[in-house]
Parts: sequence; structure tokens; C-alpha cells
Amino acid sequence: MKKTAAKKTAPAKSGAAVKESPILKEVKQLYGFMQDNNIDTIEYDQKGLYLRLVKAKPAVVPVPVNLGGAVAAAGSSAAAGTAQEQYKDVIKSSLTGIFFRGSTPSAPPFAKEGARVNKGDVICLIEAMKVFNEVRAEFPCIIKKVLVENGKPVKQGEALFAFERV
Repeated sequence: MKKTAAKKTAPAKSGAAVKESPILKEVKQLYGFMQDNNIDTIEYDQKGLYLRLVKAKPAVVPVPVNLGGAVAAAGSSAAAGTAQEQYKDVIKSSLTGIFFRGSTPSAPPFAKEGARVNKGDVICLIEAMKVFNEVRAEFPCIIKKVLVENGKPVKQGEALFAFERV
């Protein structure tokens, strides 16, 4: 881009066309380039003109997280999904993240279909923002069906397991 000297202009009178300064044009071009190419920061230095444009980042808002698995009957939610409609009782995700059945990809799952789990047993992990959150059984039960594939994203309130109380 070619830089040209900026001229000082008096404020425009009403009805007169306002000329854009060459510097403003360059800033707009740089901004458009940032937007088109998904760039967060750009620096421009030419003939005494130095610009650094930085995209504002959205503020991070902390969200309270219930680390225990949220448990509900299928009819308790108006937005019940298909898994919740098929099974009477489901364990739901308490937060949005990635669902993991075991502590590592090669480790056995915490809870298998048909397994009996006791109150407080870890039944899966949900990874959110590089933090692994344990989902624990809130009461003794038998896992009837695992409703989510290992390593797949889940949303808060999504059914993870179908269970039967013991």
C-alpha cells in the first residue's frame, strides 16, 4: 500500500461532501484485510506511519458448574431429546464439553452398560476448557445404556446414560 501525506482539512460545511483522508482509507483497508483473513492483530509501519490494529476479544464470563451429574426423569424437561424420550431415567451432562468414558483413550470405561454403580462413583469425565470434570453417580443404579460416543461433544442438559435405580 502506498502512503500519502495527510492534509488537514477544515470541518465540512453542511451540504458539502466530506473527503476521507488517505490515512483513514489505509486503516479501513487494513481492517478489511484483517476481517477477510481472520487475523487478530496487524502491524503497519511505512514512512513514519505506524499502526497496530488488534481485534477485541469477547470477555470470558465464569459459569457456575455443578460437578455432580444432573439427574432427571424423561418427562421433567420440555426440551427432552430422543434419548430422554426412549428411557425413563437418564443422567444428564451438567456442563458443555467433551464426553469421555475413561480417564485415557486406552483406559477401561468408568461405567459399562449393565454395570452397577454406587453413590459417588465416577461414571465419566466432561472436558471443558482443558479441565476434566468428574461426573459422579448421585445414587446407586445400574447403567442400562451409554447414550453418547466417547470423545464426542455434549451440551449441558444432554442425556449421557440411561439408568435404573437399585
